[in-house]
Amino acid sequence: MTALTLSTAAAPGLRADAIVIGVSKGDKGPVVAPGAEAVDQAYDGGLAGVLETLGASGAEGEITKLPAPAGFRTPLVVAVGLGSLPEKDAEYDAEALRKASGVAARALAGSKKAAFALPVADAAAVGAIGEGALLGAYSFDVYKENAQNGNAAKGKKNGKAPLAEAVVLGAKPRDKAHKAAVERATAVSEELNRARDLVNTPPNDLNPEAFAAVAQAAAKENGIKVQVLDEKALAKGGYGGVLGVGSGSASAPRLVKLSYTHSKAKKHLAFVGKGITYDSGGISLKPAGHNETMKCDMSGAAAVFAAVVAAARLGLEVNVTGWLALAENMPSGSATRPGDVLRMYSGKTVEVLNTDAEGRLVLADALWAASQEKPDAIVDVATLTGAMVLALGNRTFGVMANDQAFRSAVHEAAEEVGEPAWPMPLPEHLRKGMDSPTADIANMGERMGGGLVAGLFLREFVGEGITWAHLDIAGPAFNEQGPFGYTPKGGTGSGVRTLVRLAELTASGDLG
Repeated sequence: MTALTLSTAAAPGLRADAIVIGVSKGDKGPVVAPGAEAVDQAYDGGLAGVLETLGASGAEGEITKLPAPAGFRTPLVVAVGLGSLPEKDAEYDAEALRKASGVAARALAGSKKAAFALPVADAAAVGAIGEGALLGAYSFDVYKENAQNGNAAKGKKNGKAPLAEAVVLGAKPRDKAHKAAVERATAVSEELNRARDLVNTPPNDLNPEAFAAVAQAAAKENGIKVQVLDEKALAKGGYGGVLGVGSGSASAPRLVKLSYTHSKAKKHLAFVGKGITYDSGGISLKPAGHNETMKCDMSGAAAVFAAVVAAARLGLEVNVTGWLALAENMPSGSATRPGDVLRMYSGKTVEVLNTDAEGRLVLADALWAASQEKPDAIVDVATLTGAMVLALGNRTFGVMANDQAFRSAVHEAAEEVGEPAWPMPLPEHLRKGMDSPTADIANMGERMGGGLVAGLFLREFVGEGITWAHLDIAGPAFNEQGPFGYTPKGGTGSGVRTLVRLAELTASGDLG
């Protein structure tokens, strides 16, 4: 994992492999951003002109490398685009800093130390730069040949290890706010990267039992109580949704409960994550071309797991319970069939019309289990529907809720931390489509608005009077394209930062 440190050292005398500076897109060409004054002075104030000659414009994500000026102990200057100049008297947006440092960290794979001389107006900027660097440096190469023979921990990327240390210049190591920003960035980024690791791990190595073991180990390390219900306990407890989805697999399902408590907590949040470690579609088998990335169908559970551990590491004054509904959805002689009726943990019966609509079944049991503890709010996270991808694309997740104010709060928290999200409705007229002549409800409804139908299904299993929100992260959870900003190809850790921010806001009394 990349180390994150602060330094007040002057850029010319700092020993590092590279110094990262920011460049904005101005009306008349590139503009050197604050933080790079010493570098600009070494170019006699002409750094912007040099960069323009080299083709730099300051566009977001653009990288321009040039030799460091005479007198610098750092051999390389890396100019990264910050996008458009902020409005007059405005500071640089935290997300712009986060993206820029992520792009630079990825470009500096193979380097031991890089100094980030980006605009540092306050502690929030320090945290954004640090978080971007830690997330951008991420690599998952455990299964590649060059990561074997004891080198797996190094996580080599394209034959190069990730950036070893990111130093934020202009920050103050003794300033409490700056130190806290680094500690937060480190905890959140490390746990988010652990979620990425889980999402990227192939399903032959990450089945429900293996995922539960990872959760148990992390809980022990961080003072979190953990309870794991195996297939016998699930059967005894009547968890028909989790058992029904996992019935076709040789790997038995699990329901994991992680409980972080704080002695001064006044509020209790419950996070529920869909954890389908592999989704074949079951008897309703997915068509060819739709199976290859289905290891990512446990991204919701990975996000919940990471958020609970991050909350514990940060010592947030809020009680947070995480529920990981883990199963593998496979076709076999023992698998749930279309037309079967499952009796859920809540006592309701569900007619299964499509076994590929399995995520809502495991979530239903976990939502009802979470509701029994009467938390102040429940938030579930799931790669639930392709319909949400069609609606919002690959980078934005949908937010549904049974309370408009809470939906708005969740949306605002997501946008604040840089996770694109959009509020979605729960139209009452779509509920009728799930009426079943055989059971209390069917797991499918109208095809149009499928993501909203799934949300309405989940709402049926939230305890009366409990505030609830549903995040459908099917689009942004797994990036099949090239990396961008601080987001790598593969598992992204979508939802982690939103959940952590919700926990922070609840702890401070600023959320409900």
